[in-house]
Amino acid sequence: MLVTNRFVVDEDGAASFTERAHAALAALATRPGYQRGQLLRALDDPRHWSLVTEWESVGTYRRALGAFDVKVYATPLLAESLDEPSAYEALAAAAPGGSVEVTASDRATDPRR
Repeated sequence: MLVTNRFVVDEDGAASFTERAHAALAALATRPGYQRGQLLRALDDPRHWSLVTEWESVGTYRRALGAFDVKVYATPLLAESLDEPSAYEALAAAAPGGSVEVTASDRATDPRR
């Protein structure tokens, strides 16, 4: 599962934002199910940032959000992200030179359909 939070940060707030983002990433990285994460900055417009983390499952991500250090360091930062969908499930992947492997969705189906 991939979580991507996007931010728009003025240049004068970049140093403070970076420090808080590092603390958030460090807190998330200690949680079970965390696989990797990155703090990214747009090349075309340095005001645009992304915090991207990858998780074993939606359950491990949701449980991580309840941890004390995550509530202290990550939750306040994540609350500043753009108001848009941030959690994505992987439905297909391909390794370099490999074929596309399709994965079924974990989403519950609508029983009315």
